[in-house]
Amino acid sequence: MTAGPSATVTNPPQRPGDAGGADRAAAAFERRVGPGRELAGRAGEIANAAHAMAVRFHQGGKLVVFGIGGAAADAQHVAVEFVHPVIVGKRALPAISLTSDAATVTGVAAHEGLASVFSHQIRYLGEPADIALGIALEENCPSVVGGLRTGSDLGMLTVALVAGTGSAVEGQRLDHLLAAGSADPLIVKEIHVSTYHLLWELVHVFFEQPGVLGPGIMT
Repeated sequence: MTAGPSATVTNPPQRPGDAGGADRAAAAFERRVGPGRELAGRAGEIANAAHAMAVRFHQGGKLVVFGIGGAAADAQHVAVEFVHPVIVGKRALPAISLTSDAATVTGVAAHEGLASVFSHQIRYLGEPADIALGIALEENCPSVVGGLRTGSDLGMLTVALVAGTGSAVEGQRLDHLLAAGSADPLIVKEIHVSTYHLLWELVHVFFEQPGVLGPGIMT
């Protein structure tokens, strides 16, 4: 009786380009390190913005959020998370996305131009107690800046999430400017998602601390 061939374990052959793919993945992660650290370094600014938002909610205001292109989806994302919190037990808060009404957006764009799609809506839907949250994947989006400017004129709290350093919109009478620290649209998107989730979380933290928001309409 002869022994059968001995079993050997070998690693699967490396496919061409595997090493290069790993290098590119590492480089992609590295591009996110700086903006991620900058985001952490803006903890105080984000907390201040969230507190101001919580005060407006506490006083009966609503969140009006808007953005162009990919940021339009972010606007809808923000609105639904405030209106229908995914975490059980968290308070639902009033929020609307100005990008959800395709008829209004396209109608305004056709007659007044794309730059007016948010300012027009805010002029008729916004109230002084409300919050205008504009999200842009670029540093100076005319549509988003126009909406924030109109919100400021009405007395709304204005919060901008933009790309780059934010220097292009620093003179726009914004109450809170939260820049992504990158011009790469993929990284900007990721930083914005983290930022508005932090705003959501901290708004609820402030609501859960008795006396922090002062007297108001909500209890």
